[in-house]
Amino acid sequence: MRYKNSLLSVIIPVHNESANLVWHHKRIVQAMEKIGQSSEIIYVDDGSTDDSRDILKELIKTSTNTRLIALSRNFGKEAATSAGLKKCNGDAALMIDADGQHPIEAVGKFLDKWHEGYQVVIGIRKSNTKEGIVKHYGSKLFYQLLSSMADGKTIPNSTDFRLLDRRVIDEFNKLTEHNRITRGLIDWLGFRSTTIDFDSPARHSGTASYSFTKLVKLALYSFVSQSTKPLQFVGFLGGLTVILSAIIGIFLLIEKYTLGDPMNLAVTGSALLALFVSFLVGLVLICQWLLALYIESIHSETQNRPLYVVDEEL
Repeated sequence: MRYKNSLLSVIIPVHNESANLVWHHKRIVQAMEKIGQSSEIIYVDDGSTDDSRDILKELIKTSTNTRLIALSRNFGKEAATSAGLKKCNGDAALMIDADGQHPIEAVGKFLDKWHEGYQVVIGIRKSNTKEGIVKHYGSKLFYQLLSSMADGKTIPNSTDFRLLDRRVIDEFNKLTEHNRITRGLIDWLGFRSTTIDFDSPARHSGTASYSFTKLVKLALYSFVSQSTKPLQFVGFLGGLTVILSAIIGIFLLIEKYTLGDPMNLAVTGSALLALFVSFLVGLVLICQWLLALYIESIHSETQNRPLYVVDEEL
């Protein structure tokens, strides 16, 4: 009965998970009863085209602490998760997938860390049953690139399986981005955080609704929303091109026309023209970099994030 004095909101985005819902709901209820945790279970139906919504309506009839938020169409997992965080009433919220790959049995560990004073507890996937080679190494490459480019900290193999304190939830709900990456925004908010390792089992049933195309799109949005370094790279590349082409061009001009080609390089006019074109390309890239600085400013302003986040006032 360690947790009975607090309310935990369990937020579950759902999209075509009809084969998993009853089984998964039973596991969540059993996990909460085992540790004596008061909870509300919030399902967010993200425009499912199977009978997921009907199954959830039946679950609500037999469970007094279960709620359903049904979206008008498929807005995506990030929007569904945000809807759940907006509507939850808990002192803390646990975000979990509906396919069973986030072990609800670990909830006690998350709550222990929360009661120790951590405001964000992040689930770190140590292994993933039946994970394909492309997804495994693609995920590693993604986190390496994001860590090198992101403005804030990025934890490798971090997942959306995480617990948020009420303070974090309230601040998250103030954010206004539409193309949002939930875990990236939570990391950006800061607050005291820690991690919990877990092994991800195989899906209980069905297939993942996230296609390869959607995963690539999510990765691109992650880069764009978390960093403006790709824009800065354009300027660096342009400057490097201008400097190298100018140095080589001056050297060749002196070597051929001033010194009379003592090195027998036999530089042709076409080669010099190519260098001149490279120099102009570099100038174009530098101009794009200058435009990128303005785009960066627009990017920061239109996100409309709060200027700062107050953790506590005494």
